[in-house]
Amino acid sequence: MLTLDCPEKSGIVHAVSGVLLEHGCNIVELTQFDDRRLGHFFMRVHVAPADPAEAIDQEALRRKLAPVAEQFGMHWELNEHQAKRRVLVMVSKFGHCLNDLLFRARTGELPVDIVAVVSNHRDHQRLVEWHGIPFFHVPVTRDTKPEAEARLLELVDRFEVDLVVLARYMQVLSDSLATRMEGRVINIHHSFLPSFKGAKPYHQAYDRGVKTVGATAHYVNAELDEGPIIAQQVVNVDHTFGPEDLVAAGRDTECKALSDAVRWHCEGRVVLHGNRTVVLR
Repeated sequence: MLTLDCPEKSGIVHAVSGVLLEHGCNIVELTQFDDRRLGHFFMRVHVAPADPAEAIDQEALRRKLAPVAEQFGMHWELNEHQAKRRVLVMVSKFGHCLNDLLFRARTGELPVDIVAVVSNHRDHQRLVEWHGIPFFHVPVTRDTKPEAEARLLELVDRFEVDLVVLARYMQVLSDSLATRMEGRVINIHHSFLPSFKGAKPYHQAYDRGVKTVGATAHYVNAELDEGPIIAQQVVNVDHTFGPEDLVAAGRDTECKALSDAVRWHCEGRVVLHGNRTVVLR
């Protein structure tokens, strides 16, 4: 699976497909987007060996792709199509997104291997350990935040983590950590932000008579809840929904938006470009 982006220029698809053909690859799926407003090109190619009895020599393919990538100024990644990404999940007291990710990973719906769960509370320890996944309790206070983040980075290194998922983790990551892990941390929040800040956003929304409930999954950066958006979900509601009904509807949108974002990232469909993402579906 090849994902790339580069400045817009004629001949990109021809050059890449020529290398793939020369290397004995068949193109199974090709998705591309030419952003003419920005003058930038994005492409994702799923390839398979022309001879099913043989495997693709990835290192040899990388060597052949390197001159083409240099010619067009590409940012590119080449990964095994069915390889599972190693994911560390962080959670606080709300467990619906964690439970959803655990289920989807266990059933093979997500191409991930959840290698560890970190929490500042112990509420979900038994659930995580029932799934056979290591659980780490890392309390966080204003005074211990640097030590807690150092512990997180230690776990990221120890478990060779590809992606960190904040599944309703109710602590703000420091700017330095967000910068160091740029493009490797996904968060979920209700789309009422910034209109309904602080405690009980769904109750605030009820008081204002909202007509939709939604959630946004995004990459984490130094700007709180304003990182590049990957996936969003909305559902219509009306005057018959009480605060608890809005909370329940919100949980569903949060689970779906987060699982979509994790899937697309792990399938190599998301290209981070400045403050935006291009999702090649």
